[in-house]
Amino acid sequence: MSNIKPKLQYDAVTVGDEAPVISHELKRMDLVRYSGASGDFNPMHTDEVAAKQAGLPSVFGHGMFSMGLLGRAVTDWAGVGNLKVYGVRFTKQTWPGETLSTKIVVTGKEETPEGKIIVAALQLLNQNGEVKLEGTSRVLAA
Repeated sequence: MSNIKPKLQYDAVTVGDEAPVISHELKRMDLVRYSGASGDFNPMHTDEVAAKQAGLPSVFGHGMFSMGLLGRAVTDWAGVGNLKVYGVRFTKQTWPGETLSTKIVVTGKEETPEGKIIVAALQLLNQNGEVKLEGTSRVLAA
């Protein structure tokens, strides 16, 4: 068993509760830094000329950067080490200048042999409400 204590109290959480929002303005420097950190040097993320030659309006964000931003919001809310399941579906590209915000909504609670689990629906949205990622998580609660 893990030494990590669950951050959420099962009895204090109800369906419909929302986790704190994390917002981040996506900047071109984020794309450059993420390329270096991840080793993903696809020019569509950092080379404006190449992106436009490919028919895109500009460079676009790495999907895994967006997934990481949403994942951080889940672990900030539930506590590091309490995330049991995290899955997302990429729905739209992210673009420099967009402000990306997380939305985490409790959709269920389950008592399992593994422990008390809180199920949540996840979204990453831009400032216009466009969903860029959507998914689910299952987190351990006390």
